[in-house]
Amino acid sequence: MNFDPISDYQAQTDHFPNHSCRPVIGITGNYGDKGCELAEGYWRSIEAAGGIPVALPPTDSPALLLSLLDRIDGLMLSGGADINPLYLGEEPLPALGNVNSRRDRGELLIVRLAYDRQIPILGICRGIQTLAAALGGSIHQDLASCLPEGTPLLKHSQEMARGAASHFIEAEEGSLVESLLGKRVAVNSFHHQAVREPGPLLRATAYAADGVIEAVESVEHKSVLGVQWHPECFILEGDKSMSPLFRWFVEECESYRRAVDTHNQVLTLDSHVDTPMFFDQGVRFDHRDPKVRVDMHKLTEGRMDAVVMAAYIKQEARTEEGLGLAQEKCDRLLYEIQEMVNGVRGAQLAYTPKDAFRLKAIGKKAVFLGVENGYAIGKDLARIEDLRRIGVTYMTLCHNGDNDICDSAMRSEKEWGGLSPFGREVVREMNRVGMMVDLSHAAESSFYDAIAESVSPVVCSHSSSRACCDHPRNLTDDQLRALADCGGVAQVTFYPSFLREDGAATIDDAVRHLMHMIEVAGIDHVGVGSDFDGDGGVPGLNSEAEMLNLTRRMIAEGLNTSQIRKIWGGNFIRVMSQTQYKGEVKL
Repeated sequence: MNFDPISDYQAQTDHFPNHSCRPVIGITGNYGDKGCELAEGYWRSIEAAGGIPVALPPTDSPALLLSLLDRIDGLMLSGGADINPLYLGEEPLPALGNVNSRRDRGELLIVRLAYDRQIPILGICRGIQTLAAALGGSIHQDLASCLPEGTPLLKHSQEMARGAASHFIEAEEGSLVESLLGKRVAVNSFHHQAVREPGPLLRATAYAADGVIEAVESVEHKSVLGVQWHPECFILEGDKSMSPLFRWFVEECESYRRAVDTHNQVLTLDSHVDTPMFFDQGVRFDHRDPKVRVDMHKLTEGRMDAVVMAAYIKQEARTEEGLGLAQEKCDRLLYEIQEMVNGVRGAQLAYTPKDAFRLKAIGKKAVFLGVENGYAIGKDLARIEDLRRIGVTYMTLCHNGDNDICDSAMRSEKEWGGLSPFGREVVREMNRVGMMVDLSHAAESSFYDAIAESVSPVVCSHSSSRACCDHPRNLTDDQLRALADCGGVAQVTFYPSFLREDGAATIDDAVRHLMHMIEVAGIDHVGVGSDFDGDGGVPGLNSEAEMLNLTRRMIAEGLNTSQIRKIWGGNFIRVMSQTQYKGEVKL
């Protein structure tokens, strides 16, 4: 027999022109008589869909799991033995089958870690149950024992061939399963456990005739799908009816890989977060803190490089006492930001664009300082230079309510008709010291006055599109064009009521605003300012950990790496550079 390995290799790879860049998909292994095992159907299905399958050994080592997640683009949860009910706070029923606690611990942990990192996940049979268990749901230990007495139950553990369908499922309208496989799908079945409640992060999207949940998917616009049947068995038998499911999964993994590659190549900066508002609640920035949307873990999971952390000062009385208290609070918050960052090994304060690029190169997060509300300077122009020397990169002229500088977009009495005479001095002084003029929260009249007064480009660090959502905090198309004309930048924000009038916004709405703002102002004048921890955040973009989802959506919209680089901080950094270069205060 003649066998030419080189010719055979070429024949095998001709239909994979970019095979070296195919997504790597980790598949959890099962414990069998010979140790870790992986049934052929799992890896064959991934291979046929264009992915690179790798087997993940059962391990419960957090360090190893984190290292594995840095090397894969998707996670498939394979079938296998029952899940130990002790991990769900339940005692075992008599019908419980074999369990392997080590596998259970490892898979429950890796699901949570992968979910937090936006890694696409596909759970099969036991895998759907693992998904539910890991993400706050629950499972039936044994269908025959757990369902109400008298419930007619299908045979969910078939004895016919594994690649043969044994019952139908009904997919919900608009669900992922329906879009991939249709409304009514013939499936196989090899289980006696099942999902009881999907939990808060998943929703049931397909059912068997007896009401058993057959599929779940993410309620947060994430690439997460669980199915109760074994689609890989159909693939192994040459039946391609389940191929769309695996193609979808591999395509999602490829999208994730491209987003990660993009973040590795560009500086990613979020121009406005309000995390200091939570300092009085004992927030630990170096821990995963559920109270906040911005911490070191979430920045790392979202592969974000830099944030501008604002010292927010609520608009209060414009009395001598009120102005004095505002100044004191501003100074205290800026000090607390510096102390917090200095106490974290993986982060450092940044004062210039060069600092941000230097820190990215050594794997550290950059934290810039900002001030939200010019009320913080009182009536003292000298405060502006003081703040700049501390390292403040921008200051919003106002917040909600008029102040001594300008009229606000919200709760305004139109006191000044735009900038006050003092406000014009403020803008000129900010130009002089090299501090960016931030017009988020400013009334339209104040906006146009500031643009006319400023000799440096201005920014709107967290404002979205008025054409997409008619809210006074958003920017009209004319304002967006004016920003572009002066060389400035508008940063789309994720405050729900700024994205949709009814507040029921999702990542879809954020993308809609972003693309409209790019269309109107141009690719050189738009960026991202989340307003996380200032009530910003929507499903799909709920914290810094989920920022990869926005990059995936930008790629899907057809934006290339150069364009995404501008949106993810390039435009904002350009304005910062220009403003600081013109300014007299050099840090």
